[in-house]
Amino acid sequence: MGRDRYPKQSLGALHGRIKQSRILMVGAGGIGCELLKNLVLTGFGEVHIVDLDTIDLSNLNRQFLFRHEHIKKSKAIVAKESASKFNPHIKLEAHHANIKDPRFNIEWFQRFNIVFNALDNLDARRHVNKMCLAANVPLIESGTTGFNGQVQVIKKGETECYDCNTKEVPKSFPVCTIRSTPSQPIHCIVWAKSYLFNEIFGTSEDEAPELDTSEDSENAKEIENLRKESQALSEIKQSMNSPQFPRKIFQKVFKDDIDRLRSMEDMWKTRKPPQALDFDEISKAASEIHASICHQDQITWNIAQNFSVFCESLHRLSSRLLELQRKGAQISAPAVLTFDKDDDDTLDFVAASANLRSIVFDIEPRSKFDIKQMAGNIIPAIATTNAMTASLCVLQAFKVMREDLGKAKMVFLTRSTDRVITTDNLRPPNPNCNVCGVTQTQLLIDPTRATLNDLVEDVLKNQLQYGEEFSVSSEAGTLYDPELDDNLSKTFADLGIKTDSFLTVIDDDDENPRVNLSLSISEKYTILAELPRCILLMKRYRPLPADSKPVILPQRLEIARKLKVVEDSQPDGPLMNGLSKQAVNGNNAKRKRSPEDSVLDQEQLLKRKRDDTDSSINPVTSKKSKITDDGNDAIVLDDSSGGAIVIDDD
Repeated sequence: MGRDRYPKQSLGALHGRIKQSRILMVGAGGIGCELLKNLVLTGFGEVHIVDLDTIDLSNLNRQFLFRHEHIKKSKAIVAKESASKFNPHIKLEAHHANIKDPRFNIEWFQRFNIVFNALDNLDARRHVNKMCLAANVPLIESGTTGFNGQVQVIKKGETECYDCNTKEVPKSFPVCTIRSTPSQPIHCIVWAKSYLFNEIFGTSEDEAPELDTSEDSENAKEIENLRKESQALSEIKQSMNSPQFPRKIFQKVFKDDIDRLRSMEDMWKTRKPPQALDFDEISKAASEIHASICHQDQITWNIAQNFSVFCESLHRLSSRLLELQRKGAQISAPAVLTFDKDDDDTLDFVAASANLRSIVFDIEPRSKFDIKQMAGNIIPAIATTNAMTASLCVLQAFKVMREDLGKAKMVFLTRSTDRVITTDNLRPPNPNCNVCGVTQTQLLIDPTRATLNDLVEDVLKNQLQYGEEFSVSSEAGTLYDPELDDNLSKTFADLGIKTDSFLTVIDDDDENPRVNLSLSISEKYTILAELPRCILLMKRYRPLPADSKPVILPQRLEIARKLKVVEDSQPDGPLMNGLSKQAVNGNNAKRKRSPEDSVLDQEQLLKRKRDDTDSSINPVTSKKSKITDDGNDAIVLDDSSGGAIVIDDD
């Protein structure tokens, strides 16, 4: 009774609903720890925590539910154990799992009153956004970047969703830039981390997973050189842990490879050519450098200091790898080292190698501290920002639970001397959003009997009166369009479509197309209703009877038409939730926010006003792409000026 006294006084009648509520929290990292503490102390009756991650040493300075003894343990499980001590009367359930696992289906999401996102992963955010819309459950979306944070309330049919705004495509650097013509510190850091370190201590890869290896005219020759150099490094690795090993590596990457690049005279007509380094000359200058220099991470090392750290870290890593090889031989396991920003040995090697390469190409070197930030793709997480953001999430949740969405706000945290917290009214759904600006319904199927032709001919053409120009796509790609009818005779089971899959129907009619139709697949009844076309009484969780149609729409649908585009010369609206306000409905959506988007401009936030006119919108003019496998990977980096940034604290 004493524990509920003050929440009752503060919340009044709402307190009873909070005690009976069931909450889902996705993510138990920086925001998640603070949010779980708030939920437990407020008295929310039941909280489920989902997180696939494990606790790392770098988490301990801000994720206060974790201690040193918890390293390598599940974040979700440890967070549950720690938070339960704050309020033993709350029911906590931990799931050490991926939120995209099939068991977390629409039916499971429908059990909750509110879902909180505390994620650092763009793909997972999109997935939770889509599932909450399909389950018609309110979502409180949040994120932080350094001193900046944002909170957004998402409610189906009433507010814009997470995908109503554009996401910027991650910047990628071609192999030829990284390997031959670096011009920025980040190019050298990527080379040291993704190429050199992996070639010596990891799995040798001709096509490094972080590199754009598409063989255009500029890349093709460099990719071939990359393969030759990988072979040369493999031969040098045979002398690992010998006195000559540092010399051989240094001679190869900072002398021989540079001489080869300088011989390509055409490459340097408009660029300053690189200058090769001499091992013996630098070795003399570095002879008096103490090994403790590697601990001075705030200063920018000179060439002799970088050389000393390079050789010392090479020795440490060689010893570790040889020890792994001895142990691995006993259990037939591969022996490789992987880069970890919190592993001093790997970070020392990458920092020294990147700086030596920067010196070769006349690029300003960086301190070990700066390189750790860029190589780890992070900006420092601020515990206070996480705490404030988590508190704002709960305050917005109160408004949702009171069903007073009109008072809910978009909330922004910014580092400012004027006003730290700014707000904006929630905006209505973007009618051209390809996630929430669609018609959503359930589709009941018998996967062994239902064919794609049943869906196309019986449901879409006969019942819903679609014309000839439309396409049907799954999450994997296009299944049907007027020029692709190979799959019509295949069953849903053959196509890998099962319960909780999604199908999207895109109307490509030139005159008056409908909005996209999103079909949530179910193999069991989820409602009670009489279907006029098959005279069937629906019962919960029962499969379709054998004498029914194999594909059934459980309700009549009225599918809205797409808005006609009105050309407008007005610029895009102000930044919102770290994103520029430009609606999309198709494949032109940007995939990730840039640092400029993440760092909310204070002047814009203070001046932002509601815009009553529609901004210029680009409708979908093409079908979803067919299933392809281009095999191209890219370097996922965000800041060409030196700092790599992720969306949120992990």
